[in-house]
Amino acid sequence: MFIFLLQFLFFIIPSDQYHPLDSLTPDEFTQVRTIVTKTYPCNSNIHNLTFQYVGLEEPTKPLVLSWLNNTTTTNPPRQAFVMARIDRETHELIVDLSKQSIVSDHVYNGYGYPPLTIEDQVNADKLPYAYPPFVASMGKRGLKLEEVICESSSVGWYGENDNKNNKRIVNVLCFYLDGTVNIYMRPIEGITLTVDVEEMKIIGYEDRDIVTVPKAHGTDYRESEMKPPFRPPLKGITVVQPDGPSFTVDGHIISWADWEFHLSFDARAGPIISLASIFDLEIQQYRQVVYKAHVSELFVPYMDPTEDWYYRTFLDAGEYGYGLSTLPLEPFRDCPANAVFMDVYFSSQDGLPVKMPNGFCIFERYAGDVMWRHTEVVPGKPVREVRQEVSLVVRNVATVGNYDYVNDWEFLQSGTIKVKVGLTGTLEVKGTKYTHTNQIEEEVYGTLLSENTIGVNHDHFLSYRIDLDVDGDANSFVKSKMQTTRVTNQRSPRKSYWKVDSQTAKTESDARIKLGLETPANLLFVNPNRKTRLGNPIGYRLIPGAVVGSLLSEDDYSQMRAAFTKYNVWVTRYNQSEKWAGGLYAYQSHGDDTLAAWSDRNRSIENEDIVLWYTLGFHHEPYQEDFPVMPTLSGGFELRPSNFFESNPVLKVKQPKDISGLVAPH
Repeated sequence: MFIFLLQFLFFIIPSDQYHPLDSLTPDEFTQVRTIVTKTYPCNSNIHNLTFQYVGLEEPTKPLVLSWLNNTTTTNPPRQAFVMARIDRETHELIVDLSKQSIVSDHVYNGYGYPPLTIEDQVNADKLPYAYPPFVASMGKRGLKLEEVICESSSVGWYGENDNKNNKRIVNVLCFYLDGTVNIYMRPIEGITLTVDVEEMKIIGYEDRDIVTVPKAHGTDYRESEMKPPFRPPLKGITVVQPDGPSFTVDGHIISWADWEFHLSFDARAGPIISLASIFDLEIQQYRQVVYKAHVSELFVPYMDPTEDWYYRTFLDAGEYGYGLSTLPLEPFRDCPANAVFMDVYFSSQDGLPVKMPNGFCIFERYAGDVMWRHTEVVPGKPVREVRQEVSLVVRNVATVGNYDYVNDWEFLQSGTIKVKVGLTGTLEVKGTKYTHTNQIEEEVYGTLLSENTIGVNHDHFLSYRIDLDVDGDANSFVKSKMQTTRVTNQRSPRKSYWKVDSQTAKTESDARIKLGLETPANLLFVNPNRKTRLGNPIGYRLIPGAVVGSLLSEDDYSQMRAAFTKYNVWVTRYNQSEKWAGGLYAYQSHGDDTLAAWSDRNRSIENEDIVLWYTLGFHHEPYQEDFPVMPTLSGGFELRPSNFFESNPVLKVKQPKDISGLVAPH
């Protein structure tokens, strides 16, 4: 067990040492490539080598905590984990950067493949233009080939009795520009085009039907292309910090108010928050809250079972890379004027580093919210105290095809962590012959948004993996329910009241929860070994957002692959290898290595190192307001201290400094 004492943990790191959880640097990506290609030369005809994923191979948790406590002066090993395709086999490589060698080389022979690379997709997208049957199909539809844009789509798995060495394939979808930049509003339906990504050739083509391509008019969303009338303009608004931000960024370490945490980037997960600790003013120590937290998987199944659409059931993190979908944030629009930006890096298919500028922004948020307030009506001496709510936000945006996901990790001075995701971008729509709802006679699996345009019903499920270490890594999960209780004696005129019934989950099966079905009142993570002065176990509680669960049947192949959506809350015994709720090899996976499979081991979770998995969901029935671009739809959850402090931790928070010249109106 690792106790909570990480006092001033970020200040004890020697300046000449790297942090063991830092993202790989550009130089390290290059070193990894050099080491791997020395064993598997890719500049010859000897080996066909592609780097499908390269990321940090983290040191073990005990080693990281020991190093942070300064109980060892030895640097943890700096290693990279590589998923490579070598001669049509998947290799799991661990590359030791200090030893300059591959220290582990395992060939994976199970179901599924590593994530697609950007190059996999770009190269497959080029093939249709030189494929005579496709060119003929465009001519038959009267479409100009130079205005056609194609994009790769994952194919899922639907019970095919294939062997484990089946082809790694994508389906290629195509869209029509010709008067718009909003390609997703102009799909070319009726065609299935399948590409073998290893051979990089078309292995299947079918042109079934000619469907009306939606018109370009009304689909453009660019400000420069908008025509009057316009909505009334707002006057300028900004956040002014003349003395600069209150947070500091030292490498990957963020310090703000009483918070300290580590921020890193991964091509699959995107932003990773680690080692989040908060300073307890009363005991003058930093106390652990979160060891590591990130998006683990994103499941987006579309509800159209037709030939063109049934396979569109995406596991975006494991198939495309949630981090790999990061695009630069735009100052003053994606992030406010007071934001600080950080670049991120990932590996290209050939192993060389790629820089994504402005991958993160960090800023202090003040939106007029109240941290706490109270007015006391004392005769002749009224008392009023109010404190402003100022928080710190880490933001990243992942653009996965048509959707943009705005990811916020927000830290409050009270010790609360708010996690929010905003969905915007464009819908994935289907072409149709219909121009009015009164023409529709059969099921169209969505909403008519514009002439010849159906917005297809779909879901979004984000699984968050949160390794809570509340004052240490020995924690328990407590479910509390509110029960109506009858008053049975004559001492009160009341007939009933409610009381709290708490139960500590013993095993992983005890901790699976479908919110909305006898939902517990509180979902609490406690350290049973530490109590407040009054005897309450210290803890943090999960405050869920909207209650949304999967409506797919359990025998649906897509649901089998995304079985983590069966419950909103899971708690598992910590295992460093269990990171990805949809499995390490999500592409064309069979659902045999998922969060659900790990939970079925039913390990003990009482007073153990445990991990929270929370599924945040949206059922999206499209509406006309979502066309041609969608206003942001947000959801989230909170992690809130619960008997973690002895009393209100922000009682002694002072008002931010008044800015000279800005006077509140009377």
